[in-house]
Amino acid sequence: MMIDTHFVSRLKKKDKLALSQLYDQYGAALYGQAYRILGSEQSAQEAIQDAFLKIWNNIDSYDESKGKFFTWMYRIARNEAIDKKRSKENRITEKTVQLDFNVYDTEADQSTVSNVEDIGVKDLLGLLDHDSRNIMDLVYFKGYTHTDVAKLNDIPLGTVKTKVRRAILKLRASLIKE
Repeated sequence: MMIDTHFVSRLKKKDKLALSQLYDQYGAALYGQAYRILGSEQSAQEAIQDAFLKIWNNIDSYDESKGKFFTWMYRIARNEAIDKKRSKENRITEKTVQLDFNVYDTEADQSTVSNVEDIGVKDLLGLLDHDSRNIMDLVYFKGYTHTDVAKLNDIPLGTVKTKVRRAILKLRASLIKE
């Protein structure tokens, strides 16, 4: 996408305004993903702040031949959220948080879900069989690890990894055809 190429070149030149504009354009979608994984506004905000810092610091490692810029950012944000969820600090915080802080904010979630739907990610999952779609949903939208998915579905870890790999290849092939 032309806009993404423009952002990448400006970020590589360390243009701080580009980072601010990038956040304005993609921050809500990335925040929504982090919120779904972490279930806490504060933790999701921290994860997204860390993700944008990582994007800024590692922009030179982005290779457009390996995937779209949004996908690269999405993975960074997802990994930051998962790392935060696994962190000891977060486990301690989760035990002490009051229940009223865990109320689900549907209005905020709807705005971010629509951004993910706008890029067609949810529609693409319709191309997959039920098992693969379920595994991809757990891994990429709900933040589960491959090991968690294997235990949850009572299937071998290798099967989960194979299904994820095959699903990614199928989705990539369908995108190339378009």
